[in-house]
Amino acid sequence: MASNTLLRDYVNEAPLPTEFNPDGKSLKNVPGPKSPYYDNFPEPFIKHNNGFDFHIYYQPGNQKDIEYAKALHERIRREFPELRIYRFWEKPVGPHPVPMFEVNVFNPHQTGALFSFLAVNRGPCSVLIHPNTGDPHRDHTELATWMGERWPVNTSILRH
Repeated sequence: MASNTLLRDYVNEAPLPTEFNPDGKSLKNVPGPKSPYYDNFPEPFIKHNNGFDFHIYYQPGNQKDIEYAKALHERIRREFPELRIYRFWEKPVGPHPVPMFEVNVFNPHQTGALFSFLAVNRGPCSVLIHPNTGDPHRDHTELATWMGERWPVNTSILRH
């Protein structure tokens, strides 16, 4: 994305201050209105779909990892009942190279809550996090974020 596109809404704004906060490291920011992205996903998210998919991967041959992943699956179902949580797969499915389960979030607040929870509770599991923009190939590659070990997603079956 070109920088002129990123800053198009701020073309006529005053330069940002260069002063530091009392901590001596962080920059002072100009107070302004709350970003709409706290409540709504930006373009090109598909508005009628869930915003992000969280795919929680686990090692199929490691019994401790399987047990941990099953417990994590149950905990997420109990902790976040408002999210869409899919079955616990015991084999690879779709483009995913190892067994996993999927969780869908529908707004930025849910995204942040699940991300924060997984950051400290994912244990030995890896997590593929991707947006839903209508381009599954790009969503699973260029726009994807990983927690833990990165696995090779079979992108050949994803449409552009």
